[in-house]
Amino acid sequence: MQNAISDFLSSSTYAVAGASARQHKYGNKVFRALLGSGRTAFPLNPVTEEIEGHRAYPRIQDLPEVPEAVSIITPPEVTRRVVDDAIAAGVRHLWMQPGAEHEDASQAARDAGLTVIDDGSCILVLLARE
Repeated sequence: MQNAISDFLSSSTYAVAGASARQHKYGNKVFRALLGSGRTAFPLNPVTEEIEGHRAYPRIQDLPEVPEAVSIITPPEVTRRVVDDAIAAGVRHLWMQPGAEHEDASQAARDAGLTVIDDGSCILVLLARE
């Protein structure tokens, strides 16, 4: 799993599925942490137009470029749709944050050749160590 985390964190572009405009929400904290670490990140949220001064996009397919990595902070039933979009778009790495895990989606992503982190690891903990 350590290699999967290293691969994820060394990606050049990111998307955060479940990014939120509300700063107390986990999706906002992850988005801000990625930006704060100097990474290029796009917020994914189908009902919000702007998050932290960045245009929000409804789906991966709507982004101006395909991100290498996607952090998923959504309910499991939404995670499945995000993963399907990620596979179709050519995303390389997925990180399902605690509570977003979906077993079938994880398996589908692995079968499609994506690196998947779904073991309960928290990206905020790892970013804080950098």
